[in-house]
Amino acid sequence: MHGSIFTLLKRYVQTQYDHSTWVQLLEASGLDSGDFDHKTVYPDEHMYALVGKAAEMTGIPAETLQEKFGEYLVPDLMYMYAKLVQPEWRTMEMIENTEKVMHKRVREEHSENAPPVLDVTRVSANELLIEYVSRRRMGALAVGIVRGLAVYFDEADQIQVEPTTREDGQHVQIRVRRRA
Repeated sequence: MHGSIFTLLKRYVQTQYDHSTWVQLLEASGLDSGDFDHKTVYPDEHMYALVGKAAEMTGIPAETLQEKFGEYLVPDLMYMYAKLVQPEWRTMEMIENTEKVMHKRVREEHSENAPPVLDVTRVSANELLIEYVSRRRMGALAVGIVRGLAVYFDEADQIQVEPTTREDGQHVQIRVRRRA
């Protein structure tokens, strides 16, 4: 997983809790250092260990933590990819263009980068269906990012996000509806 995600996870833990919680989380996860380079790709197992231990430490299910972290990520992701985002895009358009614009760029930057595959279908003017597929099994993170996009674009009261399948988190279907 890309180092920038680990860097943002560190900041998330430090802002939601504190620095000592981050240090305790690293120790409990068996990781030597919490200094992640944003340009390096790290083993997915590092993220699994961190999320799993965070769930144990907080009593919050890992899936819920992933969703909350996904929501938290959005402003930073929007900043990182600002040059690729069209000014007229809102929540639905961002979702529709993530795979062919942002994920394409991520894959081009480094051959080891492997963001999830998002197959987005426009069901109607007010509805999208996202097929999330990733061996990382972090569909809840994607759900959180979609919710975070709605907040970012000030559409949270208009956008309904509903994961319709959970399975093992590797293949998750997410329905996104704009209330008419």
